[in-house]
Amino acid sequence: MTSWTEVINYVRVRHEVLEETDEWLRFRLETSGDRTQQVSVHHLPDTDGQAWVEISSPVGRADDVDLRRFLELAGAPEIGGAAVVDGLALLKHTAPLEDLSIREEFERPLTLLVARADAIEHELTSGDQF
Repeated sequence: MTSWTEVINYVRVRHEVLEETDEWLRFRLETSGDRTQQVSVHHLPDTDGQAWVEISSPVGRADDVDLRRFLELAGAPEIGGAAVVDGLALLKHTAPLEDLSIREEFERPLTLLVARADAIEHELTSGDQF
């Protein structure tokens, strides 16, 4: 059984945390070339009686991207779903915390989601804001 504290510690050991509260943390990962990608991990306690972890990464400001194209790109079968939160277009992935294998159900989706978010950001904005 994995705890929220174990997820936080896993991230802290491997990445520089930019911002943190009791319920979420934000950090940056290097991607291809000189590009980087911001990531947030949220603790979603007691959803359906079970705690969840949500990984999200922004691809751009919702007002500045073609949202239809964003949804098409986010629909690729690799991982994640699309959302707009606080004006940001995000790729998101959730997993139950109780049965979470840090390596298979956190690190692997994190890596895939970040790579996909960075590729979508590059295609939709030609920039590296996030």
